[in-house]
Amino acid sequence: MTHLNPATTPSHQLRAEKARRNREAALNAYTAKKAEIDEMLARLQGLSDDHFETHPDKINWGDVGTLGHYASLLKRITDGAFQEGEHAV
Repeated sequence: MTHLNPATTPSHQLRAEKARRNREAALNAYTAKKAEIDEMLARLQGLSDDHFETHPDKINWGDVGTLGHYASLLKRITDGAFQEGEHAV
């Protein structure tokens, strides 16, 4: 990567280059966060496919409470993402 010389480069070019680098850094950070979320979703889907590691014959109210807690956390996320619930506009 070539760096611009502040002494010889017009200020508008310096600002444009700084803005370009900032957008690139934001895109890289966004992509990394999206990959992090995708990994978490894949792990949750696998856990759900395995009935949250609970055998149907051994389910008790504690298991229901645990799933209720998970569901409430996910609802907060989906409400925010889809502008629903308390996040409705």
